[in-house]
Amino acid sequence: MRYVIGSKQTMKMVEQRKATLVYVAQDADPRLKNNIVRLCETAEVPITWSESMKSLGETCGIEVGAAMAAVVPEIE
Repeated sequence: MRYVIGSKQTMKMVEQRKATLVYVAQDADPRLKNNIVRLCETAEVPITWSESMKSLGETCGIEVGAAMAAVVPEIE
């Protein structure tokens, strides 16, 4: 499994039905959160909430904050 990080890329993976799980930071922009929640509900992708953008960035192994990230299967 790998992470796709960032709002545009996460939304793209959900729209393409490639995401198996989405992480969303609680302190992300409310418009972004509303959009991804609605998209995930439609696509039936589960959401896991992260305490902050900083902690989500650390979870994904990057040194900056992240509003959201998608877990996608490795392509073989």
